[in-house]
Amino acid sequence: MDGPSLLARARAWAAELGFSQIGVAGVDLSAAEQGLADWLAAGFHGSMDYMARHGLRRARPAELVPGTVSVLTARMDYLPAATPEGWQAIEFARLQLPHEGIVSLYARGRDYHKVVRGRLQKLADRIADAVGPLGHRVFTDSAPVLEVELATRSGLGWRGRHTLALHRDAGSMFFLGEIYLDLALPATPPVADHCGSCRACIDVCPTQAILAPYRLDARRCISYLTIEHAGPIPLALRPLMGNRIYGCDDCQLTCPWNKFAQRATLPDFDAREALTGRDLVDLFAWSEAEFLHHTEGSPIRRIGHERWLRNVAVAMGNALRVADDAAIRSALAARVAHPSELVREHVAWALGQCPRSGTRARPPP
Repeated sequence: MDGPSLLARARAWAAELGFSQIGVAGVDLSAAEQGLADWLAAGFHGSMDYMARHGLRRARPAELVPGTVSVLTARMDYLPAATPEGWQAIEFARLQLPHEGIVSLYARGRDYHKVVRGRLQKLADRIADAVGPLGHRVFTDSAPVLEVELATRSGLGWRGRHTLALHRDAGSMFFLGEIYLDLALPATPPVADHCGSCRACIDVCPTQAILAPYRLDARRCISYLTIEHAGPIPLALRPLMGNRIYGCDDCQLTCPWNKFAQRATLPDFDAREALTGRDLVDLFAWSEAEFLHHTEGSPIRRIGHERWLRNVAVAMGNALRVADDAAIRSALAARVAHPSELVREHVAWALGQCPRSGTRARPPP
């Protein structure tokens, strides 16, 4: 079977497995190396030491997986099937409800790592059935891979100014995955950038983490702070986090292209009741066993109960900044002696945000 014929069949198999689109990129990413090196040198990766540890291997697929000659890329839409029209406005409105804990849309269902990786493996197995022995490795946000670079080179979209991949017919509400192959497949062409002079994502960022088009300081990003960062959240950034307790969607909510975002074809990404529309007091009351139960099979589980309480405590403090609330104060007071120093410190800060405490912290300029 020649390359074009195999790629055509792979597209059909991918659609059956729930993928929205696949493409093929080459392995020469040398043009991206300087930008990656500059980003790391500026320290924008924060405490994500693994990014610096792997260094330029991220831009060298054939070094990461010897024998790789092409990369099959894939995207999978994740908006829950029941997402209503006008969902962007609805999500922005939720950010104005200080007592509700907001989990990023992608994390309200099943862990995408498991879903995408498993289906990529099935796709690789089908390719192997068609061509014989196949050297390959599948990835989805799980190794030193330049996912957006590969996606844009293979035509799955262009790099938006917020640094995420964007597609004219699907916005940015999709996951990316890759199969590194020792099989040469014809590369699929890239698409043009359609951001133009739009600054919506830059202007809306609560912490101004997008320093300039295509330049993100992860250390200021709420997704980084609530998920990747293990220590205390910087004091100056806490008031800016609002009620976001796991991730942040603002740059995507405001993006005009996301009016075309597609609904998921898989039920895996349907929102769980325990993670949607829940009161901060209820979420903060979860014991570790309850946290593990409610986040079973969810990407949230990996941050652990301690960081979960840290994040929710910050949101509760921000709610107290809006208005005094006896239920929130009582919930926080119940954890002032928590075994974790990290939790205790964020609880103390949250209680200090209540106007009646007399120690309310001022927001940064």
